[in-house]
Amino acid sequence: MTADIIDGLKAIVADPAGAVIGLDFDGTLSPIVADPAAARIAPGGTEVLTRLGGLIGSLVIVTGRPAAIAVEYGSLAAVPGLVVLGHYGLERWEAGEMTAPPVHPGLAEARAGLERLAAGLDGVIVEDKERSVAVHTRQAADPWATLEALRAPVATLAAGAGLTVEPGKLVLELRPPGIDKGVALDAFLRERAARSVLFAGDDLGDLPAFAAVRASGLPGVTVFSGSPEIEVRADLVVEGPPGVLELLGSISDAIERGTPG
Repeated sequence: MTADIIDGLKAIVADPAGAVIGLDFDGTLSPIVADPAAARIAPGGTEVLTRLGGLIGSLVIVTGRPAAIAVEYGSLAAVPGLVVLGHYGLERWEAGEMTAPPVHPGLAEARAGLERLAAGLDGVIVEDKERSVAVHTRQAADPWATLEALRAPVATLAAGAGLTVEPGKLVLELRPPGIDKGVALDAFLRERAARSVLFAGDDLGDLPAFAAVRASGLPGVTVFSGSPEIEVRADLVVEGPPGVLELLGSISDAIERGTPG
């Protein structure tokens, strides 16, 4: 562990009121599953976040999912001080209240187009997220080949609908342009006048948030909880959601002890 990483963790523990801890949901708090609708927070996760939320200045989940779904699948409604930024920051859930802009007009066209593309492909699932739409190939006989075959037609479909393609592990998501997890996290850090930051994620969509941590100039730590098939420059690498929860529990332990080292 380098001096910069140690300094970032120490800054969070020494001044928890000034800390922002940001987390992705799928693959970070919830194990990756074949059916996105079956995802749930890892065992003990709600309790870990409830404890941490009572100790730090700001706890935020930044996810591609609808914010309300992340709250439901994580049993997060009672986590103190939690903010959930859904759809890469388009939606905001806080204290039970939801705010969001109108749905992008191109999504209906994109949704219909993805359904047509998926119709002849066994194991391909279209996930309607209301403010974005995704096609998953995890259940296909050859998931990676199927994903590659879909890249070009999905890109054409997105361009025609005025949307952006967000690639991930065995998924292509079409969403409105101009927003990503980096933009969302940067705005949140400024809003909260953060003095330190940690962000944990597992997929390509989390890379802008990692970049936002580095660009913030704050004592910061990036945590990767994904698989070796994706190359990511992160400060810490942990073993999936259990590793993330263990790290967050350790941070809570250190804060409660009052020992930054």
